[in-house]
Amino acid sequence: MSKNKVSSNKDNKDISSLEEDVKIDSETDTEVSDKDVNIDEDIPIEDTVEYKNKEIQELKDQLLRSLAEGENLRKRTIKEVADAKKYSHISFVRDLVSSVDNLQRALEAVPDDKSQLSEPIKNLIIGLEIVEKEMINSFEKHNIKQISPLGEKFDYNLHQAMFEVPTNEKEPGYVVEVSQKGYLLHDRLVRPAMVGISKKSEEETTEQNNKKNEQK
Repeated sequence: MSKNKVSSNKDNKDISSLEEDVKIDSETDTEVSDKDVNIDEDIPIEDTVEYKNKEIQELKDQLLRSLAEGENLRKRTIKEVADAKKYSHISFVRDLVSSVDNLQRALEAVPDDKSQLSEPIKNLIIGLEIVEKEMINSFEKHNIKQISPLGEKFDYNLHQAMFEVPTNEKEPGYVVEVSQKGYLLHDRLVRPAMVGISKKSEEETTEQNNKKNEQK
């Protein structure tokens, strides 16, 4: 009887101890849960949404920039390929125009009065003139344009000034002599025209200086 009572008391103590442990664990869990809730409550939901929207906008901007760069690269590549085809034979054109120069120099050496020339020479000259005409036509067909700027305003993009010519007939800066014609392939310069440009004559300059001195 005594033993049973002792055992019963022991069991009651164990149960009480277990209930206290469960209560402590429950309180601890509640505290942790409360802390978690408090942490979440410290970050307003508006800030979280704003951050996400900002992040989405940045990604959109990056995507748009990437698309724009890709489109620019595509256009640049297309242009480079087109230019490569368009100007691929520019070196050949440079060599060819030199041959035309020699042909034209030969024709320029022919005297105006051909009556003293023999028939074979006359026929040769006629043949050379036909060849020159055919070559110029072929140039135009392949977008090779001749630059012969006599009487035009000097253009440093197309002309190369070799010397100056004092004259009263033209304003300064005009082409009054062409030593060698230039050429364009489409819109690209193959060779500039070699020219002489006008400048004021010494007599005109002296007269202007005298007038200025008289006015003083």
